[in-house]
Amino acid sequence: MTLTKTVEFEVVLQKCNLFQVPKIIRWQFKLEPDQVLKVDVRSKDLYASGSFLAKMSKDGRIRVPKLFYLILKGKEPDLVGRVIEVKLQPAAT
Repeated sequence: MTLTKTVEFEVVLQKCNLFQVPKIIRWQFKLEPDQVLKVDVRSKDLYASGSFLAKMSKDGRIRVPKLFYLILKGKEPDLVGRVIEVKLQPAAT
């Protein structure tokens, strides 16, 4: 079973522009690493957002591309440890 509807959650951005999809969501939708997802990210306190296509790694992490990280970051020195809002959707086929 793959992701068939939109899922929203908040996570803390980790080092190397990574965030982890909560295990309960991975289990509920049986997310597979080979599924392409449309990822919408929004910085909770900086009001910047962006969307991109990504695949989840085997450990449930998704890397935010550098361009979108720079957009989210704005003039802040770093976003590690900041809360971001994430919306996962199945990629249009």
